[in-house]
Amino acid sequence: MAKELDFNDRNLSLGLARVSEAAAIACAPLIGRGDEKAADQAAVDAMRRQLNTLDIAGVVVIGEGERDEAPMLFIGEEVGSGTGPGVDIALDPLEGTTLTAKDMPNALAVIAMGPRGSMLHAPDVYMDKLAIGPGFRDGVVTLDMSPSERVSALASAKGCSTKDITVCVLERPRHEDMIEELRSTDAAIRLITDGDVAGVMHCAEAEKTGIDMYMGSGGAPEGVLAAAALKCMGGQIFGRLLFRNDDERGRASKAGITNFERVYTREDMVTNDVIFAATGVTDGSILPGIKREVGFVTAETVLMRSKTGSVRRMQYRNPIG
Repeated sequence: MAKELDFNDRNLSLGLARVSEAAAIACAPLIGRGDEKAADQAAVDAMRRQLNTLDIAGVVVIGEGERDEAPMLFIGEEVGSGTGPGVDIALDPLEGTTLTAKDMPNALAVIAMGPRGSMLHAPDVYMDKLAIGPGFRDGVVTLDMSPSERVSALASAKGCSTKDITVCVLERPRHEDMIEELRSTDAAIRLITDGDVAGVMHCAEAEKTGIDMYMGSGGAPEGVLAAAALKCMGGQIFGRLLFRNDDERGRASKAGITNFERVYTREDMVTNDVIFAATGVTDGSILPGIKREVGFVTAETVLMRSKTGSVRRMQYRNPIG
């Protein structure tokens, strides 16, 4: 019986950075062109090609959707050369397709990798999410608290007024009541149109981004990607799956979910050490976007390893024909 290969995160990390860089650069010509599908497809195609150059036996556990809904990088798709260690892969080749099409801030190409079985196989349903940055005791805020209680609890833990707390929220009609309650605390609210992986990541660098907390519902797969980022950066995230119909409950059952009321912590969503890479597509508060000049394209990537807590920022200037 062949010996199972170890997940060597140090050696694999640079290869992972190349994957997110390839996706970001591929969709750069479509920034501001108004075509979300074309930008997403360009990123997907480039990410898949680059993934298949890595010596891994990879399985996409968080991808572009179910096999019959996604032509590439679907959940369950095998990627890599097949000769290396078995790994789980969570990805969003273009997190912020609308942001890219409209040339708005914080579009990213995002990917995370861990040993086989290390990531929650989250179904393509909504997840109620709550996240804060590092340095707080476990459970200082919880999903069982009301939005106003969360703001008060975090302000108390920080030793500040609720006026000094800023909460990041996706601007959606479903969040109107929550936003109204948050306003009653005098907390500031930063509304974002898309990109809740970036929204959660903002919490881990509050001094830089000005964001203390993220809350609201968004895609469950993006919740796992955000948990992988916080596994590296530090911080807490909680998620509870939300179901609108029996079809979505069926998706959860198919993914192995048995407790539909469970609150998932960061460690539940990402159970082992992971590596995470994100490359800026459009300018944002986490990363600058792709820069094009005569003969060159420049991308910036953040590459992180949870095992060491290392955060590396890399600039890639590539000549183009």
